[in-house]
Amino acid sequence: MTVLKKQIIEKNIPTWLTLLLATACGIIVANLYYAQPLVGVISSSIGLSANTSGFIVTLTQIGYVVGLLFIVPMGDIVENRRLVVVSLLLTGVALAITAVSKHAVPFLAASFVIGLGSVAAQVLVPFASYLASESSRGRVVGNVMSGLLLGIMLSRPLSSLVADFFGWHAVFALSAAAIIILAMVLSKVLPARKPSTDTHYTALLGSMWHLLRTTPILRRRAAYHACVFATFSLFWTTAPLLLSSPIFHFSQKDIALFALVGVAGAIAAPVAGRLADRGWTKPGTGIALATVVISMLLPLMIHTGSYTGITILVVSAILLDAGVSANLVLGQRALFSLSPEIRSRLNGLFMAIFFFGGAIGSAIGGWIYATGGWGAALWIGIAFPIVAILYFATEKKQV
Repeated sequence: MTVLKKQIIEKNIPTWLTLLLATACGIIVANLYYAQPLVGVISSSIGLSANTSGFIVTLTQIGYVVGLLFIVPMGDIVENRRLVVVSLLLTGVALAITAVSKHAVPFLAASFVIGLGSVAAQVLVPFASYLASESSRGRVVGNVMSGLLLGIMLSRPLSSLVADFFGWHAVFALSAAAIIILAMVLSKVLPARKPSTDTHYTALLGSMWHLLRTTPILRRRAAYHACVFATFSLFWTTAPLLLSSPIFHFSQKDIALFALVGVAGAIAAPVAGRLADRGWTKPGTGIALATVVISMLLPLMIHTGSYTGITILVVSAILLDAGVSANLVLGQRALFSLSPEIRSRLNGLFMAIFFFGGAIGSAIGGWIYATGGWGAALWIGIAFPIVAILYFATEKKQV
């Protein structure tokens, strides 16, 4: 018996495997965000008008939501390692197509598939929770989610910098190579995990509505995080517009560097996991939600592009990312404490619901900034977590 198999039987996931899963999740999820700061240059290159350039990001998001609802649940019935590897190979091919695309149709079709296959990250997260013991599950999930959150936070500045030096095609070519290599590594080192249930796929999908209706933890945690992720998406949609305005006069490189400050907020993920392991999920949630509110209140003080204004904006970005990171880990830790046979479906529903909240935040953010300015966008950003706090106040027991 190998050391790895013995550790897994004993429910003691090795540190190197946790680190690998965290890195894998970060590399995979970054594909959802590479195109966001490059929409302008990509759309002009492939012949999309300004009115339709939003499809570059939207189709990737739609593909991701479809994958969350129809692929991630398969983790409850399909051998997990195979599901991850096949999804990654599909993503790698789609990334290669975008890297050589010169026309809109193949690029947009590949963008949808990139989103679809990138849900492999959400198969790996419950996979990690399965490998961990009950006493260490929060810590393991927190560490893995730190990698995923770093992928989200680093993807935008990384794609901006790579595109600035080598062109936007290089961003997708490099990611395609990274994903293919990752698929080969995971196929060799991940342990096999065949779920015990023999449920058919159609019955599996049909059970998801039942799970949503009968699992109050899922409904609550999804609602909390949909609200804070809406604020997260609104902020990172509108902050670059503010920074490039005459108030700050930031260049694209300056904006990319500013986006890097949010990385510091990812440290909250493993901390939140440890709090959950100690049974402090409820107070931790209250702190996370309050932190998001504070992060949106602080920038209301900004009236000029002074060093003080920039400092306040940096602190706000770190607090926002910390609150969102902590709340995400607390939510997933609560869900992964439920039956292992339904974790993939719970995770798929959870992610799809809060990702939809993020899409709403992005859409409202761009519109409200154009019509009401930065201050109006901030007040909308405050409203979302306030709604979550009001709902949180009705929670009678710890979830």
